[in-house]
Amino acid sequence: MLEPAYQADVVVVGAGIAGLAAAHRLTRAGVTTTVLEAAHGVGGRMATEKVDGFRLDRIGQLLSTAFPELHLTPGLDGLTLLPFAPGVLLHSEGRHHRAGAPAGARGARGALHTVRALASAPRPGPAPRRPVTVPRVPGRTAPAPRTRAGAPLGTAVDQARLGAALTRLAGTPVERLLARPELPAGQALAARGLPARTIDGFLRPLLAALLCDPDLTTSSRCADLALRAFASGRPVLPAGGAEALPELLARTLPAGTVHTGVRVTSVATNAVTTAEHGVIRCRAVLVATDARAAAELLPGLRVPDFHPVTVLHHTTDEPPATGAHLLLDADRGGPVAHTAVVSLVDPSRAPGGRTLVSSTVLGPPPSDVDTAVRIHLSRLYGTPTSRWETLAVHHTAEAVPAMRPPHDLRRPVRLLAGLYVCGDHRDTSTVQGALHSGHRASAAILTDLGAGPSMHTAETVRAAA
Repeated sequence: MLEPAYQADVVVVGAGIAGLAAAHRLTRAGVTTTVLEAAHGVGGRMATEKVDGFRLDRIGQLLSTAFPELHLTPGLDGLTLLPFAPGVLLHSEGRHHRAGAPAGARGARGALHTVRALASAPRPGPAPRRPVTVPRVPGRTAPAPRTRAGAPLGTAVDQARLGAALTRLAGTPVERLLARPELPAGQALAARGLPARTIDGFLRPLLAALLCDPDLTTSSRCADLALRAFASGRPVLPAGGAEALPELLARTLPAGTVHTGVRVTSVATNAVTTAEHGVIRCRAVLVATDARAAAELLPGLRVPDFHPVTVLHHTTDEPPATGAHLLLDADRGGPVAHTAVVSLVDPSRAPGGRTLVSSTVLGPPPSDVDTAVRIHLSRLYGTPTSRWETLAVHHTAEAVPAMRPPHDLRRPVRLLAGLYVCGDHRDTSTVQGALHSGHRASAAILTDLGAGPSMHTAETVRAAA
C-alpha cells in the first residue's frame, strides 16, 4: 500500500499546557493532531510529585481566577480552583499584617473598598495588641507573630493611594496597559508616586510571589497585568496539584492524540524526525517545548534569562496559626519569599491528620537551604520548626523566563508557513501566558491551513491579561 502524503495535519512537539491547549483548539476545528512528548508524562514544569500521600508541586506558580484562559481553554471545564483566604498576610517587624480583602469580602475588589475606607476613617488611638492564639506545646520558645491590619502599607494616605492605583488597574483595558511606556517595574511604581514603604512593604513581596522576581526587574507592563489580575481576582491553587491542568487537558483530548516517551530530534515545515519512530509527515509543526529545548530544534530562536525557583515542602502534625493565607515576607529577612499551609487550601495535598507547608525561595538558594528555610519559617510562622519533616526540596534553575524590558508580550508564534512555536517564553511567564500562546499558535495554524477563521482581535485582547 502507498503511504499517505502525511500522517497528521499538525504535529505538536511537547505536552506542556501550551501545546495541549493548542491541540484542543486544533482538534475541535477538525484538524487531526498528534502530540509528541519526550518525557514519560505530560505537563513539563507543571509536575506534582507524590510522597507518602502528599502531593508536592515542583514550581508551584500561583494561578488567578482573573486569568481569562482558564475559562476560555477547551478541556479545562472540569478544573477545580481552590482560593487562598482573601487577601494576603505580610510579615514585617515580627508581626503579621493583613493586606487585601478582609474575611467575608469577595475578591480583591472588596479589599480595595476596605483600604479606601481605612484611609477616610478617623484614626483611633493605640489599641491593645492581641497575639494570635496558638496551642501550647511543650518546649515552644518562638512567640506567635501578632496580627494587625494596614501596616506595612504605610499611613492612611498611603493606603488610599495604593487602593486608588489598584482600582484603576482593575478597570483599565488590557490594550491600554500594553500601550504604556515600559520601564523596570520598580522604577515604574516609584514614578507613579507610590511611597517606598508601600512598594517595598507590599508590592515587592506580592509581585515576587506572582512573577518570581523579587528585584522588580520585570517589564512594568507585565507587572501591571499581574497586579490587574490580583486586583480583579483571587490567587488560587488547582485541586490535586499543578499537574491537574496538563493531565486534564491530555485526558480530554481524543484517544491516541498524545504520545509520551517520543523524542523529536529535528523539525521541518512538513515533518518531524523522532529517535524512536523515524520521520512523521504532516502539514504543520508546532514546537511547544520550553525555551531552551525550542531553541535546540529551531536554531536562532532567542533563549531568555530565567528566574531560578526552589520549592521546599514540610509537614507537621500541628498547622501554623495563619490559616489558608498566602504569607509574604515584607522584610526580606531570609530566603523564603512566600509560604502557605497549602493543605488548608487544598486538603487533597496531604493525608488526613497531616499538614503540608510549601515555601518558595527565589534566586540562587543558600548552600544549606533546608536549614536556612527552617530558621526563616520559624520567624514567619512564630513557631519552632526543628521537628518539621522535610518531604522534598525541588530546585529548578530555569523555572520562569525573565521578562525584563523591552519585553514583547506577543512574540511571533508563526515562524513561517508550516512552522510555529508557543510557550510562556512567547508571551507572559505565567500559566495565563502559556495558555494564551497556545491559543495564538492554534489560530495561526488554522488560518494558514484554511481550517477556520483567524482569532478575532477582541478575543486576543480579552485573553491577554
